[in-house]
Amino acid sequence: MWHTITKHAHWTNLADTRRDFAHADVVGRRTVFNIKGNRYRLIARVNYDTQKVFILHILTHAEYSKGDWKV
Repeated sequence: MWHTITKHAHWTNLADTRRDFAHADVVGRRTVFNIKGNRYRLIARVNYDTQKVFILHILTHAEYSKGDWKV
């Protein structure tokens, strides 16, 4: 579902992203999405100018909490 929504989205900023994913948050230059019933975190880089989204990590909450993805 995340992929389908994102593929057809035309986001220009975080507010647009949050219309589709209310709990999306920006951490540095990355956007963090809660997916699969909030069981996983998908970390992506969203380029609003080119309308491209690059998936960087898909983690469980435990893996996300360790913070290793921030390096």
